[in-house]
Amino acid sequence: MNLNAYLQQFSQNTVAFVSLLSGASDEEYLWRPAPGKWCLLEIVCHLCDEERDDFRARVRHVLETPDQPMPPIDPPGWVTERKYLAQNFEEMLNQFVRERKKSALWLQKLPPLTDPVWEHAYQHPKLGAMGAKMLLANWLAHDHLHLRQIVRLKYERLKALGGEPLAYAGEW
Repeated sequence: MNLNAYLQQFSQNTVAFVSLLSGASDEEYLWRPAPGKWCLLEIVCHLCDEERDDFRARVRHVLETPDQPMPPIDPPGWVTERKYLAQNFEEMLNQFVRERKKSALWLQKLPPLTDPVWEHAYQHPKLGAMGAKMLLANWLAHDHLHLRQIVRLKYERLKALGGEPLAYAGEW
């Protein structure tokens, strides 16, 4: 896959996130399928933080300073530390879109994936080599995992609150 293909997929995923999440009511974005499971508001806050503080920052780190220690992150801790449930849903969705645009602009200025700089890797003490290409692919995979999570959460909410059997729709 080339960098332009990644950029196109990131753009398409952003449209999908906005389409799936825009206009959610308070009840919808705060609903959770079970205790301990994330609601849409927590997912949107997580996407925003991951965009800015994890994936974009880590790809940049590996490309520019692979021999330096990687700044620590704590995605599970951010949920309470950054008060996800106290955030404004629409503002966080808009902030995610703004951060994604910053990422896209930054990625567009980078050399093609065939350039040797993409072969840089950070030697993680537990995970081993974390290459720039690997992080970029995982960034895109992260999108796909959360798109699946959002669709599943919407399905589970319909199933729990809709009052109609959903067997005719097919198996989940």
